Amino acid sequence: MAQLWDKEVDILVVGSGAGGMMSALVGAQNHAEVLVVEKDSCWGGTSATSGGGIWIPGSHIAAASGFEDNLDDAFTYLRGLSADNVPDENIRAYVDNAAPMLRWLTDHTPVQYAALPYPDYHAEDPGGSPTGFRTHLPLELDGRILGKDLRSQRFPSPAASLFGYLNWTFAETYQLLYRGKGWATQLAINLAKYWFDWPFRFTSRKDRRLTLGNALTGALRKGLNDAGVPLWLETPLTELVVEGGSVTGALVQHRGKPYRIGARKGVVLAAGGFDKNQALRNENMDLYTVAQYSGGVTSNTGDSIRAGAAAGADTMNLQSAWAAPVFYVPGEDRGRLCTIERALPGCIMVNQKGERYLNEAASYHITGQIMARRARDHGDASPSWMVFDYTYRHLFPMGPLLPLVPDWAQNGMVKTILKKAKTIEGLAEQMGVDPAALSATVARFNEYAARGEDPDFHRGEAAYDKMYGDPRHGPNPCLRPVDQGPFYAMPIYPGDIGTNGGLRTNARAQVVKADGSAIGGLYAVGNNAASAMGESYPGAGVTLGPALTFGYIAARDMTGAND
Repeated sequence: MAQLWDKEVDILVVGSGAGGMMSALVGAQNHAEVLVVEKDSCWGGTSATSGGGIWIPGSHIAAASGFEDNLDDAFTYLRGLSADNVPDENIRAYVDNAAPMLRWLTDHTPVQYAALPYPDYHAEDPGGSPTGFRTHLPLELDGRILGKDLRSQRFPSPAASLFGYLNWTFAETYQLLYRGKGWATQLAINLAKYWFDWPFRFTSRKDRRLTLGNALTGALRKGLNDAGVPLWLETPLTELVVEGGSVTGALVQHRGKPYRIGARKGVVLAAGGFDKNQALRNENMDLYTVAQYSGGVTSNTGDSIRAGAAAGADTMNLQSAWAAPVFYVPGEDRGRLCTIERALPGCIMVNQKGERYLNEAASYHITGQIMARRARDHGDASPSWMVFDYTYRHLFPMGPLLPLVPDWAQNGMVKTILKKAKTIEGLAEQMGVDPAALSATVARFNEYAARGEDPDFHRGEAAYDKMYGDPRHGPNPCLRPVDQGPFYAMPIYPGDIGTNGGLRTNARAQVVKADGSAIGGLYAVGNNAASAMGESYPGAGVTLGPALTFGYIAARDMTGAND
């Protein structure tokens, strides 16, 4: 029986993050009529809150920088890290299509990328790159090209902006972090540009100088606007329409009104994971159990994953997440990712017994995994504590705690979680930790740190560790004794920046059933799909890189593109 649709298009995309908008844009450029629907009142999804980095092997941009990559090496590297249940063909599809996707993206949108000497997270593994140039970061973008749509773009994460409103680039982060030449002048210029952006500043808090994830999603939205693709906000998915075993459309609520939308070529589910759905976490996860600590956006509640499963889709790796250590400031709606701070000299992480139990400078995914397993198996790591001294306090940030700003002038809620004492023993008492145990831990750490050594956990030995260390400090950029009082501590939790298990897909981004057969007309990308990385995190950008690449693959498959 023929369906009666309120609206019919060729491609319906559910979700307005990078993967969803990429699917929509490629579809539109290949002459498909496309509609994007977004559950929230702002667009951009978790992608807009991110660093915007993408992990792309063999790109033309890296080649122009003198880095000649080998795609077989990249495949070997990913295959060695990914879960056994991820098919070879999915990993190969990503490796083979990532570079063409990036060239297409930079040709069809205003975004431009730079390849960085950013080492792979496990650079010492076969096929890994210790010199980098697989991770790419977006260049800044003038948000004025978006017109009124800029106002409804999702803000960056508090961990990826300054003061919660000022956008910054990766280079500016380093300049501020290490007080590089001209740092104060550059900061003053950027603040002036923001505050004197009149009359816009009187009606919006948005920074119109777009960087990182805002630059990427802003460029994609500009591409959609130029292609005439509508994006409906406040339009959650209710269910998928299945006819004869294939998905032919979806039921949505558009600003409270039900709509039946037909999709002649297919539906792309790109609405993120179930980061903020506590019930689904309780059902599927034994490591990353607390939705409050996730850095994902509040609208990520797994609606599309449940809709896909109801339509017959298989799911995979729902226990998995992009793990991360996070700071949690009371009253905020998400955890704040801790990336750089742990690698800087003059700090350590301890459990509730006052013991170190990991290499603090490891990648945030590895650190988050170790913390979560420790919390599950021993019950003493959530929270753990970041312990640092006076020198660190005034040189570097520690999550939401800003350097150069007196303790009394810090954010009021940040002050509620900050511990401070004249001695390590006094600090331990405030932390609820055995003073003798913490004192012994710090003494042992200090003895070796003075020589630039960490025989217990090898901090500062790997290429990744060194990248975030202080290049001004030797012999090990990650190690300095914690010995200058007063001493400080802040709680840090095992969290995540999003779930990465979801609907099972094939190399064409088609959603599949338990028997491996594809569900006609249904595709999934980004954190809506089970990641091709499995439970691993091979390098910076392996979240957005596959999201964009499989979005590109999905749209080309639906439209029969041959370009």
